[in-house]
Amino acid sequence: MYVDEVTVQNQVGLHARPATFFIQKANEFKSTIWVEKEERRVNAKSLLGVLSLGIVGGMNIKIIADGPDENNAVDGLVKLVKSGFAE
Repeated sequence: MYVDEVTVQNQVGLHARPATFFIQKANEFKSTIWVEKEERRVNAKSLLGVLSLGIVGGMNIKIIADGPDENNAVDGLVKLVKSGFAE
């Protein structure tokens, strides 16, 4: 299991468009991936799950992966979040 924490850079957070990019990226990996905000953890490959967290800009989230490509999965998603989803 590999975990990293990242601050959401874009102002609006993970609304529909960035969440879609996030999920598409998560689905490139074989590992099981979760996003955690405070004490809630959801499947990072689920649009409804990610949107249900209500993640806005400036929030810290944890990205957790478990599987054969867990390090690449977490690092790739952290990089995507840090980029601000090109917004």
